[in-house]
Amino acid sequence: MLRPSDPQIGAVRRFNRLYTRRIGVLNEQLLDSGFTLAEVRLLYEVARRDGPSATEVGHELRLDPGYLSRLIQRLRKRGLLDCRPSPADRRLSVLTLTRRGRDTFASLDRRSHDEVAGMLLPLGDEGTSRLVDAMGTIERLLGPPPAEAASYLLRPHEPGDIGWVVQRHGAVYAEEYGWNGEFEALVAEIGARFLRNFDPVRERCWIAERDGVNIGSIFLVRKS
Repeated sequence: MLRPSDPQIGAVRRFNRLYTRRIGVLNEQLLDSGFTLAEVRLLYEVARRDGPSATEVGHELRLDPGYLSRLIQRLRKRGLLDCRPSPADRRLSVLTLTRRGRDTFASLDRRSHDEVAGMLLPLGDEGTSRLVDAMGTIERLLGPPPAEAASYLLRPHEPGDIGWVVQRHGAVYAEEYGWNGEFEALVAEIGARFLRNFDPVRERCWIAERDGVNIGSIFLVRKS
């Protein structure tokens, strides 16, 4: 496995600086709420789980036990968090939100939702879709490996698929073989003939799809 190049590493670091600045992670208080990012993440993890242990939450957030303990104490003093020994194992502490904690988190969650909506609004539908798709790719590549192998779907072609086939052929053959736009035009002509004269009895186009993304194609056509 080749070591990432310095430009590749620089690109990731540049993205990290852009994104952390864009969503306000560098601010001492998230969403001007009086809470730090770590405190809000702790509230989020407790809110979305049914009585998690402090150990479980700390593992999820990758927090030092001492730092986690201080976060819990701060939120308890503000009346947002309850921490009690687990009935099943007295060595573990179970975390739950108080009524005030649930109300506070709901308000923070709405504010975060509205802030992201405001960030996406200028992008329009196409820009938002591209951004969400790119974030999904980052999440899949940097997130934990899936419990099971990725599932693949082989399906018949749908409107828009032939255009994707033409685009990918033009891009891949230009990159790998240096072919120019004439080849892409040829593929477009073949794709247009396939659509105009498609014979469902003898012909098929299959699109390979993974996680909703096209990754390959196969054509079976009559011999002319």
